[in-house]
This record gives sequence, structure tokens and C-alpha cells, in this order.
Amino acid sequence: MRTFHGRVVVPGTCTAEALVSRGGFNTLASYQMALMFGDKKVKCGDQNNPDIYKKPMIGKALCLPMTIGSTTGGMVLYAACSLHKQPACMLFSKHIDSLAASGAILGDVWTDQNMPVIDQLGDEFLEYVQTGMKVTVAADGAVTVE
Repeated sequence: MRTFHGRVVVPGTCTAEALVSRGGFNTLASYQMALMFGDKKVKCGDQNNPDIYKKPMIGKALCLPMTIGSTTGGMVLYAACSLHKQPACMLFSKHIDSLAASGAILGDVWTDQNMPVIDQLGDEFLEYVQTGMKVTVAADGAVTVE
């Protein structure tokens, strides 16, 4: 068990199973099928992300270095929250980009969903965490992985 500390972008607490992407997370490509065609399991649709392709994302602790891709990324995160299809939390090893941050913050402010977001957890975090591990997010930005 290890604890990492990052910066709180969206406050909250949760415990969830880790889903780890070692490469950049393309928000639009990952959520497109779930949002357009009603995939209830919200499986990742980004075939260029072999770590999480076709794996359910809903309710998972999504661990990633950063988001990449379309400028619609923020709107996609907000839409996922408004449709109750968001991950339990998003945990970034690097700095979050402004588009992902805005979508996560809008999801927190404009919906009844809570999706804690922590960034700057460091490369060691992403090296340590594995898909399937239990992740607990504390209000102060502490992330415990076991």
C-alpha cells in the first residue's frame, strides 16, 4: 500500500477500482460510443489506447498521465457527469489541462454528480498503480493505492 499526494482540482472523496491508462486519454474517442449510442457499461471506445480499450470506465478510478485529443474534451466530461456515466474519479500523474479541468469542474458545479479530480500525483503514481487495485481518494488530495 502506498499513498501519493496531488493537487485537488475537484474536491471529493471516493473508493474505487483502478483503471489505468499509461498513454494519453482521448476523452472524445473514449466516450463517443457511450454518449452517442447509450452504452450502459461505458466501455472505452478509443482503439488507440490498448490499456483500457473496451473496458468499462463507469465508476472506476481512472488513472492517467494526461488527456489528449479534441477540444471537445471538457464538454465530453461534463456530458458524462450529467448522464451519470463518469468515472468515480480522475487521477492525473501530470498537470491537468484546462479543457479537462473545465469539464470536470462544470460536472461538479452543474450536476448532482461528484467526480473528484486530483492532478500532479507524479510518475511514481502511474508506475505503481495497476488496473484492478483499490484506490481511495481523500479530501486533501491524498490518494492511497492498495
